[in-house]
Amino acid sequence: MQKLTTQAEWATRAKAVLPAGGFGNFDPSMFIKEGRGSRVWDEDGNEYVDYLIGSGPMLLGHGHPEVLEAVLEQLPKGQTFFANNALGVELAEDIVNAMPCGEQLRYVSSGGEADMYAMRLARAFTGRDKIVKFEGGYHGMSAEAQMSLAPVKQVNFPQAIPDSAGIPQSVADEMLIAPFNDPDYIRSLLAEYEGQVAGIIVEPLQRIIPPEPGFLQLLREEADKYGIVLIFDEVVTGFRFAYGGAQELYGVTPDLCTLGKVIGGGFPLAAIVGRADIMAHFDKAVVGADGWLMQLGTLSGNPVAAIAGIKSLEILRRDGQYEKLRGYGHQVQDMIRKALDPVGIGYRIVGDPTLFEIVFTDAKPRTYRDVLAGDAGAGKAWNDTLRAHGIFKSPGKTYPSLALTDADMELTSHAISEAAKAVAQLG
Repeated sequence: MQKLTTQAEWATRAKAVLPAGGFGNFDPSMFIKEGRGSRVWDEDGNEYVDYLIGSGPMLLGHGHPEVLEAVLEQLPKGQTFFANNALGVELAEDIVNAMPCGEQLRYVSSGGEADMYAMRLARAFTGRDKIVKFEGGYHGMSAEAQMSLAPVKQVNFPQAIPDSAGIPQSVADEMLIAPFNDPDYIRSLLAEYEGQVAGIIVEPLQRIIPPEPGFLQLLREEADKYGIVLIFDEVVTGFRFAYGGAQELYGVTPDLCTLGKVIGGGFPLAAIVGRADIMAHFDKAVVGADGWLMQLGTLSGNPVAAIAGIKSLEILRRDGQYEKLRGYGHQVQDMIRKALDPVGIGYRIVGDPTLFEIVFTDAKPRTYRDVLAGDAGAGKAWNDTLRAHGIFKSPGKTYPSLALTDADMELTSHAISEAAKAVAQLG
């Protein structure tokens, strides 16, 4: 077989066997060959500072030596068993101890699975059917999650708009869509549907949009008022914003949270974490056949992912790790301000120092629709120029990692300066 050496050749081959020529995750023209520390290399040999980091899980960087050592020690002992293993229990203890809402945990393999089961748990626990979701919130690929994730058409709330073909209307009928950061609307919605709502699922930081002061606390109070299960989707924010996640950072404790990405140390692992009385619905002996939520997964809690997670969390517990991570984020944000302030084009840095993005707008984005109203042309010029100058990132997020170096900061500063020039030329 001829050795393929270029991304163009790989793209041709991929189109023959992969719909749209890719995995559905990222730009299908990009083929990453290798990642080490804070850098990745594509199949053409181009080197980048990595601010995508696998869409979040590689918080420690690629190939962290301590994580690799732990994984290599486990591999000869077995990759997976479809049975309990001690490492899965040890990691569960670490996670439950870290999360303010943590009492018990159930493993799955992806964050989307975790979100799906969390919503199902809320229904099992309350005996109700409706779920409140916020427009623009991402909660995986289940039928419920694919409601008003990225709607192009703006309709009146609480109507749900499917983002995918193949979803029955009956699913949309049980989803109530609300605008993020709108306390008056959520109060009126929950009052109108009193006794019908099983759960509220929310990203504490919705993609990149921070909660307005008091908004998460309002959700907590309203959930308590109406007997609703409050679910924090912390697949992205868990162990990134703080060791105890966004619930620690913002000081609001949900009933359930979902975790993924960081807890698997780069391997497929996710979890639902929360109150024992709600988690009991995974235990048929406790709740009986009618209240039981069936859940199983071939790779759930497999020991390779578990040991990678254990070592990753151990490293994150060391003194100064989160200060270091936030320091890198602040440095990049300062570079952006220095480069863009003289340009005279409206922009906002939206998010948290550990996860943020630029929205080219004059107004502070508070909702999905506010972000959608930003200048897409300026955003594209910004991101295209960054990639052309050695920055690998998502078009919608910037993920600093603990592997960043002073050399990375120098390259990042130069790329940002060039991106600002590209944006200025549009003005």
